[in-house]
Amino acid sequence: MTAEQIYVGSYTSQPGGGEGIGFGTLDGITVAAATADPSFLVRSADGRFLYATNEEDSGRVSAFAIRADGGLEFLNDQPTGGMHPCHLGIDPTGKYLLSANYSSGSIAIHPIGADGSLGTATQIVQREGTGPNEERQEGPHAHQVVFFGEYVFDVDLGSDTVYTSTLTAAGNLEAVDLLHIHPGAGPRHLAFHPGGGAAYVINELDSTLSVCSYAKGALQVVQTLSTRPADSPGESYPAELLISADGRFLYGSNRGDDTIAVFAVASDGLSAELVQTIDSGGNWPRHLAFSTDGSLLYAANERSDTIATFTITDGLLEPAGDPTSWPKPVCVLPV
Repeated sequence: MTAEQIYVGSYTSQPGGGEGIGFGTLDGITVAAATADPSFLVRSADGRFLYATNEEDSGRVSAFAIRADGGLEFLNDQPTGGMHPCHLGIDPTGKYLLSANYSSGSIAIHPIGADGSLGTATQIVQREGTGPNEERQEGPHAHQVVFFGEYVFDVDLGSDTVYTSTLTAAGNLEAVDLLHIHPGAGPRHLAFHPGGGAAYVINELDSTLSVCSYAKGALQVVQTLSTRPADSPGESYPAELLISADGRFLYGSNRGDDTIAVFAVASDGLSAELVQTIDSGGNWPRHLAFSTDGSLLYAANERSDTIATFTITDGLLEPAGDPTSWPKPVCVLPV
């Protein structure tokens, strides 16, 4: 079992849920901060502060100072102006925290103070649109905010859209471009090839991966493939997407199949091939994360209350010991 320390985000409001953010090694995780439904976590680039979504009807984002022992000291929180924030991103300057409000389909921008605390939102951007899936795409559903180069991207499951913007010094998004994924895809998360010429979107509603060319803020789909073998029964709903530091492999979680899909990526980044699916070590793998040295992969299995680990050898995964128990884990943040 790895001696690496991790923070763990979880759902506290679900039956059997925990108390808040966990911290420690896999054999010794304890509650670092009691807070409601901290479903996604990010840490500042200097390692001094941690930010969490509070995925509630009246969404909030919370700021914590990180003590020398890894413990957390609550600084403040701010409303996101939307419902159920589920993802966070810190801009490269470290001045702003962006959050994706899933249920209301909006993006909130909060300034980060010198002491790590959060200021009043400078802007709340309301997305619009629907998709053909009447149950899941009745309106916009923002699911991720990610920075790459000079641009910021937000992924909207409800309208099958990826938006490209720039973030001004005053903390406002200015539209640059948008990508429409095929209708009913339900795009959830986006990852960029380290070479800069390609990106990948994992689609929750039809279990597909969209491979895209990329240049100067513009994305274009060049390949679409399944995240599961052709003979897979039942329904599955992909969640997280990671790319290896060398850009050779992609990793996606399949909730329903309860597997992790591994894709080999072509040298130019513009095509991929499904080369492995492996049991996630639990039920409903919502989040994946690499260890800080890239040698391990963590899978947060929400419904089985387990965190599984896998060794990575030439891109392929092998289980690394028994899963660790933790209530409703939905985000792993190695430190």
